Amino acid sequence: MTRRIEVDLKAQLLTLAEDERTISRFPISTALNGAGEERGSGCTPRGLHVIRIKIGDGLPLHTVFKGRRPTGEIYNETLAAKYPERDWILTRILWLSGKQRGVNRGGLKDTLRRYIYIHGCPDSEPVGEPRSHGCIRMRNRDLIELFDQVEPGTEVEIF
Repeated sequence: MTRRIEVDLKAQLLTLAEDERTISRFPISTALNGAGEERGSGCTPRGLHVIRIKIGDGLPLHTVFKGRRPTGEIYNETLAAKYPERDWILTRILWLSGKQRGVNRGGLKDTLRRYIYIHGCPDSEPVGEPRSHGCIRMRNRDLIELFDQVEPGTEVEIF
């Protein structure tokens, strides 16, 4: 049995499937700038990817990450008010790597080097509509559910 993730940019939905069976569906938020692969575009890259690295296993809900490392902070409204400019990366990170050379791997179109993740966001942020800087944002509890069901190497198709 092979698990895979499908990210539907138009519907703003992430589906976890096993073979031809849907296991779970989650609302997400992808890039405000739409779809695109260029470095610096602020867009969500399309095509076939894999989960390269899972980060944050066992850490508390709402753990704050900066540079893929936990800061020791737990997100709350006081912290948000203190740092209103932060793009909050919370709870877990699934770091993606492109599989298609020239499309989302290599050169200026490299998903891994663009630091594109599936990650948690503040619960006050809307999902179901494009709002991110290129990553795929999820509700924190949904992300933990997904994180616990996938492994590095799981395919992720973004369309």
